[in-house]
Amino acid sequence: MQEIARQWPRRGADTPTAVLAHRGAGPGRENTLESFAAALGAGADGVELDVRCSASGTAVVLHDAEVPGMGPLHLLEDAELPVWLPTLEEALATCAGAVVDVEVKGSPADGVGVPPAEHVAAVVAGVVGEALAGPAAPSRVFVSSFWPPALEAVRTARPELRTGLLVHPALDAADALAMAADLGASVLLPFRAQVDGALVRSAHDRGIAVWAWTVNERADLDAVGGAGVDGVITDRVDLALEVLRDPPAS
Repeated sequence: MQEIARQWPRRGADTPTAVLAHRGAGPGRENTLESFAAALGAGADGVELDVRCSASGTAVVLHDAEVPGMGPLHLLEDAELPVWLPTLEEALATCAGAVVDVEVKGSPADGVGVPPAEHVAAVVAGVVGEALAGPAAPSRVFVSSFWPPALEAVRTARPELRTGLLVHPALDAADALAMAADLGASVLLPFRAQVDGALVRSAHDRGIAVWAWTVNERADLDAVGGAGVDGVITDRVDLALEVLRDPPAS
């Protein structure tokens, strides 16, 4: 596989700053099919969502380790899960034609027995690969994680898929960029306060796109947009579209 195959479209005349809805949008429950549909209906280019594995080994869209009121997801079989909790396969079908950032969850802090991020990543890679080959696929998908072994697992399972390295706010973004390049990642996802023009230019020089998270305030949207990021992840789709897409009044 050539290196160019992993590159992600970057901001330019034909690719304005993209807006992804953080776990979907709307007044209802986050990370649901309804929230994803609401985000796309509000004009978002796509969604960011979180994935863990059930006891049945299914990739399920859920941020926290526990299903509210039911206990740890990794101890629950698919038949026990509530109807509002979507599988990754269902979520990707709902986001046909859109951009999707699939964040792989799972860390030692989740406790004993929780599937590690690299296991979840391998499952996710299979689901994403199948979805992209189907008739109602998202326009683009990248698999992201704070954990480098998860991105390595994706590359091992499905080397054609694009990946993104999330940067913890306590870490150095320049160091993370070097790691992202070593991992063959297509996207660097720094916290909004870590973004500046120098970081974006350095990433672009390496063929890596930059997406800032989670950007909800006008001043922050102005700042990351001015720095040249390729996309933002936000809870406020309407504001992000206003700031990043609408030309200023003359």
